[in-house]
Amino acid sequence: MDKACPVVLRNRENQLEILAFRHPLAGTQLVKGTIEPGEASFAASQRELFEEAGITLKAKDQLLKWQRRPDEPIWDIWVMEPGDHLPDCWDHYCEDDGGRLFHYFWHPLSLSTDSEWHPVFVDALTAIRETIVNTQHWRVK
Repeated sequence: MDKACPVVLRNRENQLEILAFRHPLAGTQLVKGTIEPGEASFAASQRELFEEAGITLKAKDQLLKWQRRPDEPIWDIWVMEPGDHLPDCWDHYCEDDGGRLFHYFWHPLSLSTDSEWHPVFVDALTAIRETIVNTQHWRVK
């Protein structure tokens, strides 16, 4: 099944940052989840962001469709409303998978990932970064 990936961006001191979180068992990730049957991908992005991060933001524009490998799900990656009003970090208890506490933070898009990042999200972040850099109208104001 295809995936929805809501991307929340903010500008801090002229640096574009993306919302990420630390999963207690699976490393650093971006919010992502399965698009339910009959659900629009933008709606799935909004739902996943609420379920996994506890925040409500509207999907603004589809950034890209991305597939890591031909045998893997397609990700619909959506840019959400800017997250400038959100705190620098917070914890959110997610009910999925028996319940997990996720630690949210802002990762500067200009910085490389470290060994804590889950490999699939390293690849997804690379695709997101390249799309944002190559598409001037994706600047967050």
